[in-house]
Amino acid sequence: MDPRFYMFDLEGIFLWGFVATLLLSTILELSQGLGLSRMSLPFMLGTMLTANRHRAQMVGYLLHFTLGLPVTFFYALIFESLHLATWWLGAFMGLLQGLITLVIPLPLLPHFHPRMASEYDGPSPTRMLEPPGFLCLNYGRRTPLTTLFAYLVFGLIMGAFYQVGR
Repeated sequence: MDPRFYMFDLEGIFLWGFVATLLLSTILELSQGLGLSRMSLPFMLGTMLTANRHRAQMVGYLLHFTLGLPVTFFYALIFESLHLATWWLGAFMGLLQGLITLVIPLPLLPHFHPRMASEYDGPSPTRMLEPPGFLCLNYGRRTPLTTLFAYLVFGLIMGAFYQVGR
């Protein structure tokens, strides 16, 4: 077997990964501000690290952008292995990532989030975040749609602007 060596488009990963993550975050926060969803992913992430609800949003944004970079490398690895990066492939990958996010990690969040109630907890005097539930439906019926749209845009940006074999 011949070992494979990929020449990644590092500029594209960092630049378009940042832009895609920024748009993803903007769409998710915009959907919350417009009342389409009650979910704030940066707030949920931030409250994992700090009990200060005012700082949680900023900490969450920093964590979200930090987690976004490895995801863009994963997209690049897939594009390079397929020798193809197109807007439609990126959009499909974004939808798939969004669906996986809604079905697996977000519903599991209450099991390791120190300030989030679980589906099994009763009322308590401690202020806790509401658990997302399946497809994050506890944050509104439109939450899955706005989340899938945000991830679709993320993937579309990565697929449209990443250059394979650079």
